[in-house]
Amino acid sequence: MHSSDWQKSGFSEANNNCVEVRAVAGVIELRESDEGVIVRTTARRFGAFLQGAKAGEFDHLIAATA
Repeated sequence: MHSSDWQKSGFSEANNNCVEVRAVAGVIELRESDEGVIVRTTARRFGAFLQGAKAGEFDHLIAATA
């Protein structure tokens, strides 16, 4: 896969109702599959976000919608 291709998690829904990510022109972009780019950030900031997500810092947001 080329880094400028949109990538979604293997945990995403089958109907493309998901958040996708790609690296392009030195930045990380995130989008909802049906909405367009919603976030553009640096690799360093995205890495920090991923570390927080892996550590469970945002789990309360998911529990609130379940």
